[in-house]
Amino acid sequence: MPELPEVETIRQGLEPLIKGNTINGISVTWPRIIKTEQSINEWQRSLMGQSIESLSRRGKYLIFNLSNNKMLVSHLRMEGKFLFFEAENVPKVKDKHTHVRFTFNDYSELHYHDVRKFGRMELIHSGDIESYFTSKKLGPEPTSESFKIDLFSQQLATIKKAIKPALLDQHLVVGLGNIYVDEVLFQAGIHPATPAQSLNDAQIFQLHQAIIDIMNRAIIAGGSSIRTYRNAYGTEGEFQNFHQVYGKANQACPVCGTKIQKIQLSQRGTHFCPECQPRVSI
Repeated sequence: MPELPEVETIRQGLEPLIKGNTINGISVTWPRIIKTEQSINEWQRSLMGQSIESLSRRGKYLIFNLSNNKMLVSHLRMEGKFLFFEAENVPKVKDKHTHVRFTFNDYSELHYHDVRKFGRMELIHSGDIESYFTSKKLGPEPTSESFKIDLFSQQLATIKKAIKPALLDQHLVVGLGNIYVDEVLFQAGIHPATPAQSLNDAQIFQLHQAIIDIMNRAIIAGGSSIRTYRNAYGTEGEFQNFHQVYGKANQACPVCGTKIQKIQLSQRGTHFCPECQPRVSI
């Protein structure tokens, strides 16, 4: 699943390719990807002639800012991806997994490709975007400017469940998926099953710093390519080359040499080092 670093990498790569382009045509072959109260034909007509002014992001959501004060909000879910083609490189044969296709004024095209068809797109008025994300109860972005340790500490004190699922639910901080939670908890030296409210001040500080650090480094590396993720140019990210525990079950911990373990926690495969991340009895 594309997580925050992957979505941000897509945004950074895609924006210079499509910024300023005007939508001249739209093809939708799997209507359920479009979340709208309009008919699909009406939805398509509302986008025709609109220019893409910029691309932004909130958590794992990619946002196309349009010239008519509307925003096209896209969530890639499990395997969604956007592929850009210059006019001369537009595929002549339709890919069965391309479900939405935007044609621009210069005949270049942007394709939404999704094998599992779980992704969604929704057209939102710019004045409603704040309430749209507020309704989803998204936490702050994982940056030093937005992600404040005092509030984080207060919130953790009220959460009885294990720290891994607490970080996955996007309420404390946005953008952390399975890969990055495992890496963050390893860097912070915290067992993934530790009750969130049991963390002490030192652990919270280490966790807070690890979240900011890991997510920043993952963005710089272009995200992690584990299965099908590719950026706007169709190339892989590189952060998977720096994973310490994720996908390393039964391999030696890079710090202490103990075998990395993999367990199921809240129905998610979870990797950790039992020596560097000891489970403490409460």
